[in-house]
Amino acid sequence: MSSTLLIERQGAVETWTLNDPATRNALSDTIVDGLLSACARAAQDSALRIVVLTGAGGAFCAGGSLGGFASLIGQPLQDGQTDPLLAMNRSFGDLLHALSTLPQLLVCRVDGAAMGGGFGLVCCADHVVATARSVLGTPEVTLGLPPAQIAPFVWQRLGESAARQCLLQGLSYSAAQALQVGLVHEVIEEGSDAAWQATLQRLLRAAPGAVASTKQLLRSLRGPVPDLRDAAAQAFASGLRSAEAAQGLAAFARKQPAPWAQATGGPP
Repeated sequence: MSSTLLIERQGAVETWTLNDPATRNALSDTIVDGLLSACARAAQDSALRIVVLTGAGGAFCAGGSLGGFASLIGQPLQDGQTDPLLAMNRSFGDLLHALSTLPQLLVCRVDGAAMGGGFGLVCCADHVVATARSVLGTPEVTLGLPPAQIAPFVWQRLGESAARQCLLQGLSYSAAQALQVGLVHEVIEEGSDAAWQATLQRLLRAAPGAVASTKQLLRSLRGPVPDLRDAAAQAFASGLRSAEAAQGLAAFARKQPAPWAQATGGPP
């Protein structure tokens, strides 16, 4: 297992820790592949009852990692070329679907930032515990990008009205605000191990077979998350290659407003 993803087992509880503090645990290909492998293994592990997904170094997850694709930002795709961005983004969609269908209770333990793709991970969880200093947001549209793969999961988690607000405005929520909209279920103080252990003990009261069966029934009741993985990958790849993304990400790197944010409205 890569050192950027740490897996620790204690009895029936397994903790998956995103461990790349230098990037605030951004979702690199290595981390995504490691989580996909962990999901495949967990789905076959009848002794595993709770999966805890968390992040190291004071951040949960800063979202997607562009990594080696930085040179493609704002660059149109050449005729006949297979876009490498498609497979990269589709893999993240595969991960969201795998997490959302785990038979175990999936618990996100959030401390610090959960942004973009990290927000999407939170939306896959059955239970979310956040520290009071946590901030959760979907800034993609403010950077010139569509929040493509996470959109169906945000929509199913928050409902259409709140999802439209969140995704189309690039909103951020404090832990208290996330609690109000149902994104977070508990807010605890940083380092409060007693509160965390109490949560685990309460969750362990649920029988594993009953949990798996109930999760399956709930998916049938509401229907599966719409499978937009291919369309989302295409939307993200096209967005990243656009002039908007080049301008938005450059402005973000300079800590300046994007060009479209500087326009002022008013009567004609």
